[in-house]
Amino acid sequence: MKEQISPKPRKTLERIKDYTPGKPIWEVREELGLKQVIKLASNENPLGPAPKALEALERCLGELHRYPDAEAVGLRRALAAKLALEEDQLLIGNGADELIRLISETFLEAGDEIVIPAPTFGEYEFGANLMDAAVVSVPLDDGFGLNAAALLAAVNAKTKLVYLCSPNNPTGTYLPQAELELLLAGLPPRTLLIVDAAYGHYATAADYANGLDFVRRGLPVVVLQTFSKIYGLAGLRIGCAAAPAAVIAAIRKVKEPFNVNALAQAAGAAALDDDAFVEASRRMNDEGRRQLYAGFGQLGVTYTESMSNFVLARLGSDAQKLYERLLGKGIIVRNGGSWGLPEHVRITVGTPEENALLLQALGELLAEAGE
Repeated sequence: MKEQISPKPRKTLERIKDYTPGKPIWEVREELGLKQVIKLASNENPLGPAPKALEALERCLGELHRYPDAEAVGLRRALAAKLALEEDQLLIGNGADELIRLISETFLEAGDEIVIPAPTFGEYEFGANLMDAAVVSVPLDDGFGLNAAALLAAVNAKTKLVYLCSPNNPTGTYLPQAELELLLAGLPPRTLLIVDAAYGHYATAADYANGLDFVRRGLPVVVLQTFSKIYGLAGLRIGCAAAPAAVIAAIRKVKEPFNVNALAQAAGAAALDDDAFVEASRRMNDEGRRQLYAGFGQLGVTYTESMSNFVLARLGSDAQKLYERLLGKGIIVRNGGSWGLPEHVRITVGTPEENALLLQALGELLAEAGE
């Protein structure tokens, strides 16, 4: 008999799907009794955390009995200098996930709509469902391309927010700058554009734009960035929203006062100054993508060229079985089923050694399947 809950939860919660994260290393070790496990599922930085961030963490451990700065002034100041923005154009969150929820709480009401490309990051849909707003999904083009005209065609009088993840998770594709300009120009004043540039630090295309220039020009755009990827601070949960000051002021009204802990604030500010680590991370990622492309080519595996720190690979009808067998070998990748891509897996770019082990294991499994 199903347990009854009293009082009854809001009806809109019936639409919310539980988030399924990539399996953690400890869980795979315990379940399968493995000693060596490689995690290439959650798009984490294989180099670890930024060294300057670790130094900052050690310096502030003695102050953990104090509450953190409610407005993260030090981190906002450092970010403002780094991004050529004003401090009142920035808001710090407990990861970009919290910022997406705050944006939803600020702007959405029952009956409103958001427009998103599909497939994309699931938190946009979560935030809309939480506020009982409708989600309008726009399928990606062939090759998983983002299409400004298609997104604009889905906008109507009920559209409050348009989300654009560029580079897009899980495909790694991006919207070129000219298309981004067209998208913004075509939106009505009542609609806010959110550009999620969580993976923007890894983009190498000459025509890639992260949207921050729109903010500098005072246009109605919110840009999301994160410290979880290029800075290697996923465990501390730090995200940043950049937008016109009036937009930030509105979002701040629904923010909890101590939403970002003191360790995260200190580490984030220090990581912004670790240019050598950021450049090393970019270089390893560029080389790693090429390593995976070459390996997939030799194995006959179709893939989508990526501007991010992961690659979407098509393994065909046996993708689920191959995902499970890779797991059995201690290699964690991300199954594409949750994005409606049952023939695909998303593979984080790892170290050269990790990439090589993944390609070797995948090659062995494909050879076995072909026998």
